Amino acid sequence: MTEGQDEGTRRHGLADAGRDVVGPMVLGAWDAFLDQAAAVDLGRPTQLPGWRAHEVCVHLGAWPDHEALAGLVASARAGGTGTPADVDGTNARVTAAHRDAPRSEVLAALRRNREATARYLAEEPLALDTAPTVSTVGPLPVLSVVLGQAYELAVHGLDLAAAGAPPPPASVLQSGLAALADVTGALAAAAGITGGATLVTPDGGWSFAAGAGGWTVRRVDGGRPPGAAVEARADVLLEAASGRTNPAAALVRRGLRVHDLPGLVRLAPIVESAPGIPGAPVLALAARTVGGAGDLLGRLRGRR
Repeated sequence: MTEGQDEGTRRHGLADAGRDVVGPMVLGAWDAFLDQAAAVDLGRPTQLPGWRAHEVCVHLGAWPDHEALAGLVASARAGGTGTPADVDGTNARVTAAHRDAPRSEVLAALRRNREATARYLAEEPLALDTAPTVSTVGPLPVLSVVLGQAYELAVHGLDLAAAGAPPPPASVLQSGLAALADVTGALAAAAGITGGATLVTPDGGWSFAAGAGGWTVRRVDGGRPPGAAVEARADVLLEAASGRTNPAAALVRRGLRVHDLPGLVRLAPIVESAPGIPGAPVLALAARTVGGAGDLLGRLRGRR
């Protein structure tokens, strides 16, 4: 927060839009993922090395030894203090511990995490929504981290689709892009960057703008937006942002287009403070194109 700025005037992206906006996006993503998980063979391999659909679902579940949302709320109640989780280590521990869990337990764990999210949205004080919590990419408002689940569920929904599940609905992919725009705007504002970008698809997209007063996120219609933008189908954007697709290859195939490279490169310093951010491969592509940053990979909850 800028010196002398009142927290009440600071902008917090989609957290300011509130639960009436964020809640349906996140819970809708959960419902779609639960449908996919119920339809897929959990023993099928995925495009993630060493992970079956089983591991994808296990690490998204709530287990007695792993309840991520509870920890995030506790951090916010303590004033945003704490140590960021070792996500790769946590993923390895949780998936190993539940490697042989029966299908019924895996699906029940997913439902528990969805229920925990619904309880937060229904019962926790509204003041927590914009309170900072320690996430794996730095301090973020609690409601931004809750929305971040939509990104994970969209990306992992694409993983399950590649393993034989029905594809995630277009609305879920858009919610994932909204979460991606929100966290990128938050980290840009935290890094003192004034700038923004649009993630645009044929069905519309999401634009964020960051500055000294925080960040904003808004829905945009389809079509070429002004300023810095990354343009592709929603699934291509999400797979490029998560490192599943090489964005340079997608650019060559013209499945992905980048507009206003200098504007995107202004966002590249984010990765210095948060190398695990979602979307880093796209920022890396922009930086390399004009002779900048290095090899930047990662996502909101680690390398998966």
